Amino acid sequence: MPFLPHTEAERAEMLKAVGVNRIEDLFSAVPETRRYPKLNLPAPASEPEAISEMRFLAEANVQAQDTACFLGAGAYHHYIPPAVNHLLLRGEFYTAYTPYQPEISQGTLQSIFEFQTLIAALTGMEAANASHYDGATAAAEAVVLALQQSRGRRRVVLSPVLHPHYRRVIRTYLQGADIHFAGDETPETYSAFQARSRIKHLATCVDESTAVVVAPYPSFVGEVDDLAPLAEVVHTAGALLAVAVNPIALGLLKPPGEMGADIVFGEGQPLGIPLSCGGPYLGFFATRRAYLHKMSGRIAGETSDGQGRRGYVLTLAAREQHIKRERASSNICTNQALMALAATVYLSLLGKHGLRRVAELCYHRANYAADRVARLPGFQVVSRFPFFHEFVLRCPKSVAEINRNLLDHWEIIGGYDLGRDFPCLANHMLLAFTEMTPREQIDRLADALAEESL
Repeated sequence: MPFLPHTEAERAEMLKAVGVNRIEDLFSAVPETRRYPKLNLPAPASEPEAISEMRFLAEANVQAQDTACFLGAGAYHHYIPPAVNHLLLRGEFYTAYTPYQPEISQGTLQSIFEFQTLIAALTGMEAANASHYDGATAAAEAVVLALQQSRGRRRVVLSPVLHPHYRRVIRTYLQGADIHFAGDETPETYSAFQARSRIKHLATCVDESTAVVVAPYPSFVGEVDDLAPLAEVVHTAGALLAVAVNPIALGLLKPPGEMGADIVFGEGQPLGIPLSCGGPYLGFFATRRAYLHKMSGRIAGETSDGQGRRGYVLTLAAREQHIKRERASSNICTNQALMALAATVYLSLLGKHGLRRVAELCYHRANYAADRVARLPGFQVVSRFPFFHEFVLRCPKSVAEINRNLLDHWEIIGGYDLGRDFPCLANHMLLAFTEMTPREQIDRLADALAEESL
């Protein structure tokens, strides 16, 4: 996007229009001692100098596409067909702003409608919205919907193997709202962690005051559970079941909607969106028709005009910032339209069979890797079966030391240090595998880990 600076004449005209003489006059309300702090900035650089500096800084990063990467924990290195970026860069789509006016925004509205349709089909639910900022935002909105629906229930049960970031964002969203959280208390031992990560443990946390149970599928540590028994317990208690999913896994696994989930949400980054140092990402959100009016964010709908011609509009927008603001249950009033378009293009290009093939590659490579590293002295695969594309590996020394050696001596990006989030899992590594980690890289990882054996 070109940079279009204002001329001095234009600035003077604008200042005159608002009734001031200088730009500094616009900041008269700011205390004088706070107005112009001294900033420790380098001298101005020309455009070529600035680009050269930025390239130098970028090259200092280790990039997933240039080396073997086994780091997942919520953000994954997947193949992105070039057509995804090509379509995103078209001028009619390439904007950070989501147009409202249906008369001039039919393309954007249709792309959102197609995204919603794909997410509903993928999750086995009846309705989806136009997206949220990321998976953690969608998690918090799932809890908000359930609390609104439950009318007075104040207990929220979180699985201990729900992504730690999701659990933190949920608590931040609801701080001061007199909500009692249960289910994810930090265990002191690994055996306690294993016990609490079971579906049976979540079921024991449900009572008549519970509004929602939030469970992952697969879990943060990669394991896949049948959620149908939990859904039965939750519904008997009059609560809702919200499920956090990996969208790639749904190409292979049964959709949560078929196991009784009331809300399904997740992080859409694996669907054609690069890692990009953490963003922008994409939160998707789907639910049953009964809760459609409680769903936050915007929804694009299909309709027809007076002459029967098909068109697209924003629907249920009264819940947003337009009218009835005082009755809104959420502050969410926008979506990640460009990222949702990327996911739509990605899913359309792969199709049902292509997505299943990607999921199968993830599953088989993770299981092949588990078989390889489980034979190494000092290492132990401690994940329960089945797991999708991540598993937990107990290591003979600190994960930080092993990862440092992997990177320095083998040019391998190692796994996630689970001790950062679960103190009882010190020396435990979460390893991730996708279609971008071929067997040769897995064998190389096994050879590298063999040198770390006791």
